[in-house]
Amino acid sequence: MRVDILTLFPDTVGDVLSESILGRAQERGFIRIEAHQIRTYTTNKQNQVDDYPYGGGRGAVMQADPLYRCWEAVKAMAPEPVHTIYLSPCGKTFTQVDAIRLSKLPRLVLVCGHYEGIDQRFIDECVDEEISLGDFVLTGGEIAAMAVTDAVCRMVPGVLADPECFEDESHYNGMLEYPQYSRPAVWHGREVPAILLSGDHKKVALWRRKMSIRRTRDRRPDMYEKLDLSSKQDKKLLAEIAEEDNGQ
Repeated sequence: MRVDILTLFPDTVGDVLSESILGRAQERGFIRIEAHQIRTYTTNKQNQVDDYPYGGGRGAVMQADPLYRCWEAVKAMAPEPVHTIYLSPCGKTFTQVDAIRLSKLPRLVLVCGHYEGIDQRFIDECVDEEISLGDFVLTGGEIAAMAVTDAVCRMVPGVLADPECFEDESHYNGMLEYPQYSRPAVWHGREVPAILLSGDHKKVALWRRKMSIRRTRDRRPDMYEKLDLSSKQDKKLLAEIAEEDNGQ
């Protein structure tokens, strides 16, 4: 997979995404991430990328033409068809389902806005979808672009050592992940649950499933309502959870 990010701060974006797991994945050729300076594609000496908004108002709007020139040049850098995403507070809230979906595409172009946003005409002509990290506003699209890139690229085959690295994670199967523990077995008087030290993998798996159900119910009732817990195993776990709740 190839990800191209159109930004006013390519060095910052590139530095972050070249570290750790994504950096190693790029070295091994599983993914390629490139950040491109939008100002390179301006046509004036000032490298101006923004101007006042028509209709009045505070701030400035990123102009369509520099964005389009950058987008066109980046598209021509590789033969794969591009899927263009604008990181915007007006977009659809990004989820793990989106990360999985986008990871199956050969190439993404992420557009980072700034100021009061970007000219709508560029969005209408070039953008396939708008994505938001949530119901809040950032000063620019770079943080959102890096978050989306990280979430998507780690789903690409080969980036993580094994699918099990993400299949039990929060949101992958519509649930929150169970609690995790590491050494030492006792820390500040707090003990690791005995079941995790038992060596009984079946019991550990059931405990983790139960903890995921409980955590999802308690922290994300919206997700919990969508779960299918109709299996005999899950009904037994629900009964155990209810019994534990009554015993508290």
